[in-house]
Amino acid sequence: MRLEGKIALITGAGSGMGRVASQIFAREGARIAAIDINGEAAAETAASIKREGGKAISMRADVSNSEDARSMVDAAAREFGGLDVVYNNAGIEGESGFLAQLSEEAFDRVIAINLRGVWLGMKYSLPKLIERGGGAIINTASVAGLVGIKGAAAYCAAKAGVIALTRVGAVEYGRYNIRVNCICPGVINTPMVERITGGKGLSQSGIKRNSVLGRVGTPEEIARTALFLAGDDATFASGAPFIIDGGWVAG
Repeated sequence: MRLEGKIALITGAGSGMGRVASQIFAREGARIAAIDINGEAAAETAASIKREGGKAISMRADVSNSEDARSMVDAAAREFGGLDVVYNNAGIEGESGFLAQLSEEAFDRVIAINLRGVWLGMKYSLPKLIERGGGAIINTASVAGLVGIKGAAAYCAAKAGVIALTRVGAVEYGRYNIRVNCICPGVINTPMVERITGGKGLSQSGIKRNSVLGRVGTPEEIARTALFLAGDDATFASGAPFIIDGGWVAG
């Protein structure tokens, strides 16, 4: 198994890409700390892992809150004896609105969760990874960090910041055998996309604009990229944004 003996903390584990990644990592041998602001959803992810014979704990945490971020890292390390992989996946879409119409509160909330939350996850987990002699950090960025999207100023700014944090983390902590990468998903079939589209899904014209493959992505496709980055198949990959977008940026 590709993550045999590894201990992985995954935020946003209660649904979508985070839940699927938690389950796939567990099937590959990892012990999972499933973290989500929705404690019941995180518990269900952990329960699904245990039903398959895996090992998991769950915890409610607001990743933008420093004490919550510290506590989730400490709890995972205490329960399993250390930390090898951190997947900073939690995020929100936030309020849509053009730059001048976007409220300060909405902007700050998106930055707090999508950018500050990633930074806090890195800040508190890095010492644990150093103690283990190295490890892998995976951050969820987005193609929105690479292209401009109307009505998504805060989201685009946060995700561009995640790419920058990823590069800085790789440069600063490579000496400790810690690899830091990020994934830039395109449109993925998750609850977030359902919320954005009001449950209707993307139109065919929207899909064609955002994917040269003519379809949206699946959480499994993102989770398997995270699995690659977490394991020994990616031991020379660090500081890179992995674009998994169906060709959106290329098109």
